[in-house]
Amino acid sequence: MKKLVCLCVCAVCYAATTFDLDPSKTQIDFTLQDTLHTVHGTFALKRGSMQLDSQAGKASGEMVIDVPSGISGNGSRDKRMHKEILESQKYPEAVFTPDHVRGQIAPEGTSEIDVHGNFRIHGADHEMTIHFQVQANGSQYIATGHFLIPYVQWGMKNPSNFLLKVNDKVEIDLRAEAAQRH
Repeated sequence: MKKLVCLCVCAVCYAATTFDLDPSKTQIDFTLQDTLHTVHGTFALKRGSMQLDSQAGKASGEMVIDVPSGISGNGSRDKRMHKEILESQKYPEAVFTPDHVRGQIAPEGTSEIDVHGNFRIHGADHEMTIHFQVQANGSQYIATGHFLIPYVQWGMKNPSNFLLKVNDKVEIDLRAEAAQRH
């Protein structure tokens, strides 16, 4: 009987699980270094849902970032960011679509997973893996991740000029709250 119970519990751990991200409780911060100071800002999550199957290593779903929501606290800088760099009127969404997962999420406590997928931004697709630390508490989860966007390499304009030199990569810190769908 103990062996049967153990097998059932393990089967639940490995079953495909869907996580619905809560946009109101998700924070997407960006950091961009330049020669004079560091620029910090935020973007909003429009919607997100991910299905992870640790046993098969498969993932699906999407995490959709509302590009026009991006702010840094400086109106003229934000206007330039949206008009010249992100072209947010033309490309209003950045979408991460997962396809593989490595690792599994424990039903309680802290877990670490790597989610591989496609990140579509500024009209182009880019392969990437995001490392997440996941804190589970019942059916509620908080996932934190950090990744870089090499925006110049990915075809976006570098805002540097003869006075100001800006890093060609933007750091993204993500903190998403999600509920497990039953």
